[in-house]
Amino acid sequence: MNIKLKKYLEKALPYSIGGLILGCFVITPVAEELNLLTYDLVTSSQEKKISSGNSQEIQVSVVGIGEGDISLYGWPISDDYLCKAIDRLNKSGAKAIALDLYRNKSVPPNNKCLEERISTNTKLISIRNMMEGIPAIPGTPATQQGFNDLVVDNDRVIRRDLIHVKNQSPDVRSLSIRLLEKAGGVHNLDAQIESLPDSTWLTKDTGGYFDLPAVGYQTMLPFQQREAIRYWSLSNLLDGKINEEEISNSIVLIGSTAESVKDIYTIPHSYFQNSDKYLQVPGVDIHALRVLALSNLLRNGKPTIKPIGQHAENLLSLLLFCLGVAIAETPKLIRKSAIGIGIAAITVAGGIIFLQLKADYWIGISLPLGALTLSGGSGLLRRGLVSQQHQREIQRLLGQTSSQAVAEQLWKQKDELLKDGRFLGREQWVTVLFSDACNFTTISEQLKPSELIEWLNRGISICVDSVDKHGGMVNKFTGDGMLAVFGAPLSNGVSHDAQQAVRAAREIQEKIQKLNKELQTENLHPMMLRIGIHSGLVLTGSLGNSKRLEYAVIGDAVNCASRLESCEKDRQNTIVRVLVSSETRNELRDADREFEWISWGSLPVKGRKKEIIVSELKGKKLEAD
Repeated sequence: MNIKLKKYLEKALPYSIGGLILGCFVITPVAEELNLLTYDLVTSSQEKKISSGNSQEIQVSVVGIGEGDISLYGWPISDDYLCKAIDRLNKSGAKAIALDLYRNKSVPPNNKCLEERISTNTKLISIRNMMEGIPAIPGTPATQQGFNDLVVDNDRVIRRDLIHVKNQSPDVRSLSIRLLEKAGGVHNLDAQIESLPDSTWLTKDTGGYFDLPAVGYQTMLPFQQREAIRYWSLSNLLDGKINEEEISNSIVLIGSTAESVKDIYTIPHSYFQNSDKYLQVPGVDIHALRVLALSNLLRNGKPTIKPIGQHAENLLSLLLFCLGVAIAETPKLIRKSAIGIGIAAITVAGGIIFLQLKADYWIGISLPLGALTLSGGSGLLRRGLVSQQHQREIQRLLGQTSSQAVAEQLWKQKDELLKDGRFLGREQWVTVLFSDACNFTTISEQLKPSELIEWLNRGISICVDSVDKHGGMVNKFTGDGMLAVFGAPLSNGVSHDAQQAVRAAREIQEKIQKLNKELQTENLHPMMLRIGIHSGLVLTGSLGNSKRLEYAVIGDAVNCASRLESCEKDRQNTIVRVLVSSETRNELRDADREFEWISWGSLPVKGRKKEIIVSELKGKKLEAD
């Protein structure tokens, strides 16, 4: 397989998996539940944004039969009281009246009056229930019957309104259509509804729904408009406490509002109201809102709440999926990509909520947000795995774990440093630190192997920690010593590298002195070290083959540091002797004053024609120990 194609497929695989997970997520109930939860939250926050002072083409009012009315008149309310209420409303000029009570059987006294009123008052509408097969008041003309069936979502919350069902008999019309026809003196609202654009109505995948049973002509109910409905009690109406001017030209619905009757429903506001009492709304309130919503729909030619179609939502989700890929792949640092995805997710969620809150456009939040986060998350996961792979590769190439600081630098510059799983060969100016334990052979003859290793590791640990702390890299161990490099594979500046090397050596001097005090209390041999430090040009890069690769540092600087460490061993009079070349001291610049020096003058170095000017970093004298 072509290498470029293979790399492309490897890069695309996590995003393909993310897309598959997104597809599986969409078909789960969780996706729709998240959409509906967000819808309910935003809808409930809109309640006070629509005041009762908003002008309406038609006034809708409710005569509620509450607990107080039931105490006065009993339950069920007799036909006589209902007829008196209907007569009063009719006399006051109500444009249409709906009796939102089932009366297939009369309730005495005067149990024939409702049949008389329904046959003589054409403005009076009787309800029927299609799903449960409950008929209207006996003798009700077909044109005065309206079904009051409510559509309930799977979570038992009412959010939608079934306005109309096409190709039904003349007596099958919704309560809201019948009331508006009577109030407006028309008989063709069904045809007007059917002529509205298809985008007006809910389909199975509009808004936040997935596979909605979109039977007939359905819209979302604007519950934020409930405050535009006027409410009266049955007792106030019968006692004449309502002005005729308030009733005149109003569509009036009579129905139960008492909790004991249990004609109550859960709405979007139920879960987010600022009250200890769980909010449920009487059915008559919902029917009044249906009338008001349908009136606004016919007047404006579009619903109050406008769900976005599935095609638009899919396109948005695709764009956000691509955005997630772009954010995940573009920044050099994974952390920046993660922050970018987080900001983008918050922006998208905020934008979707804003559209619903301010413009009444409803877009399901789960699919767009899922597309963004899953694509971005897939990209972060891919980069994280690649990062770990590169880190392992770098560690393998270096031959040991580098310091955190070095590792971060290596990662930032991996593209410049690595090629085909190898460090590129480079010429670099570095500072080399070479260390070795004194009298190791003699001490090894006096200790058991396990004791010797433990003793040696205590000193080497100090050296490694000091090199690591000061940004160096331990390149290799040489039996009882080590080779450390400052400035490779990455440099923080030639002067900085030299300064850190000498500071590391100074720290080793101090810590070995403390270690020897511990060794003395344990009756163990004290530790003495020799260190050579030299700066110069070296060749760095990967040596070996696929089975064994090593990060090599080769050059005169390495040889010089090694010779400085081992030269004139008999002149050592400190616990840790540190010899530093003039090449390194020249690079220290102002930092040279941090240290105390003892000049050794010029020394010949094996394998080098030119002598090296050497200084000893002052340390603790052997006599003081």
